[in-house]
Formats: sequence, C-alpha cells, structure tokens
Amino acid sequence: MSFPIVRHRRLRQTAAIRRMVRETTLTVDDFVAPLFVTHGSGVREEIPSMPGVYHWSLDRMDQELKEIVELGISAVLLFGVPESKDAQGSSAFAENGIVQQATRRIKSLYPDLLVIADTCLCQFTDHGHCGLVHVHDVNGRPHGEVLNDASLELLVRTAVSQAKAGADIIAPSNMMDGFVQAIRAGLDEAGYDHVPIMSYSVKYASAFYGPFREAAHSAPQFGDRKSYQMDPANAREALRESESDVREGADFLMVKPAMAYMDIIRMLKDQFDLPVVAYNVSGEYSMVKAAALQGWIDEEAVVLEMLTGLKRAGADVIITYFAKDAAKWLNQ
Repeated sequence: MSFPIVRHRRLRQTAAIRRMVRETTLTVDDFVAPLFVTHGSGVREEIPSMPGVYHWSLDRMDQELKEIVELGISAVLLFGVPESKDAQGSSAFAENGIVQQATRRIKSLYPDLLVIADTCLCQFTDHGHCGLVHVHDVNGRPHGEVLNDASLELLVRTAVSQAKAGADIIAPSNMMDGFVQAIRAGLDEAGYDHVPIMSYSVKYASAFYGPFREAAHSAPQFGDRKSYQMDPANAREALRESESDVREGADFLMVKPAMAYMDIIRMLKDQFDLPVVAYNVSGEYSMVKAAALQGWIDEEAVVLEMLTGLKRAGADVIITYFAKDAAKWLNQ
C-alpha cells in the first residue's frame, strides 16, 4: 500500500482523545424546559401521552421549579391551561390569567430563572385556533376563517400582559403575518423595549404536535392550521418567514419541530446572525419515551445523541421535554 496512510482512527482510540477533539459540546446551558401550569390546587397530573411531563397547579409548581433550578437549567417555557375559554381567548391577556399568575410566582421564587412566555391564543380560545375566527357561508355551508390582522391586536395585548407580569422573553407562536412587528411595537409603546422576542419563525403544520395538544387542551375544534402554519415540504419559504421576522425586530429565530427539520435549522444558522432555537416537540419526545419504556432503545444514549445532533445542526438553544433528564445525565 502506498504511503502516507491516513489513519483517522488515531483520534478516536481513547475517551480522553475523543473529548479533546470533540467538535460539538452539549451542556445544560443549552436547554429550556417547558412547563404546563393550570388552575386549581394540589394538581400534579401526568399527561398520558407524555410520560414524565405534568400539569402543575400554582401551589404544586414549586417542587418542579426547585428541581429545574437545582439541575442548572436556566429557563422555562411557560404554557397555561385556563379555567375557561371564549372565542377571543380573553384569558390569554387577562391580568390574572394563569400564565400571568405563574410568571409572577416564578419570578418571586427564582428571580434569576428566565421565564419565556408562549404568546398564542389557541389554548385560550373555545375553537382552538391561534387567532380570531370569522364564520361565514361558503356554498351553503359554514366556513371558519382565521383572521390575521384582527388577531394581532389580541396577541399584542397578550404579550404586553405577559411582560407586565415579569416574563423575561416573549415567544409568539401564532404564525400570523406581521406578528413580530405588531408585538415589538406594542411592547415598546408599553415601556418593555428591553424584552426580547423569541419568534416561532418557522413553525410547520406538523403531525408531531399531537401529544402537546392533549397537554395544552388546544386541538382545533374544526379544520386544521395549515392555512397559517408552514407546509412541511417547503424549505425556501422558511427563509422568507425568517427574513420577515428579522426585519420586524425578532431577537431569536425558532424552528419547530426539530428532528425532521435539521436542514432548516442549518439554513437559518448560515443565513441569519441571530440565535437559532430548536423546539424538540412533544411527538419527538413521546416516540423516544414509548420505545424506551418497551426496552427497545437506550433512552439516555438516544436522547443525548439526538440533542447533540440538534446543536451540531446549528441550534443555539434547545427547547425540550427531556431537559431535566438530559441535565441529570450530563451532570453525572
């Protein structure tokens, strides 16, 4: 055989060498832990399709927060399950809404824990859509249309109420056109120009959201969300969506879901000079959990490989229901 022989295995022979030359390092600082809060007292209710993830009432939430903080996780993404719903989703922007109450409680207990408030209406509307709905007849049949511009006012009110309650970051997930610009203007006008916007810039109309819709009680009561969430077949459209959000004042760009869209994460990382967030969504979580419970996979190895892959693809921040487990494994 001719020389020189390139022996790539030289840099793989021991754990110490592998650590020395490792290109991507996953740390607890990368994680955001989602948190579902609900009304009532004494509630710690496991979500059937998401083993290990719970609904928490405000009085029981403290034990979850304590564990998150002790593990070194620096941020939570807050979702609220309201006591009542209406067509406007008015409890989303109520001063005493569940997200607002939870935010105030978290900041009073752990001032340094970042509270990221999901800003949408779907959990709060009785129809389950992310904006106002206008019902009219089409060929003699009732047809519901999600109104874009009329919904922006309510989303701004929601964002401002969340910032007023103490949210550190506003994360609008509604996919209405112009939502970043509207929210940025509303926050600035209300005196919250220092509050960043983590935009769900690229949110696909995905089948991976099923368990979350059970968790947030947010399944649409008619139709689907394909008229405002993105077609999973499209990539260039993701760049157009993100470019709009950058121009409108977004501080973070998010891709949701994560695993089937790692090419999109890389595109955004290469194209824009903003932090990129990957949302490792409920369906991705539940599939791994289900396989692990059957003994078919090594959960720890699979999860850490999956999260490392997201970071390698370009994610600066990873929202994941595995945050606590991953933190424990990394801290071993």
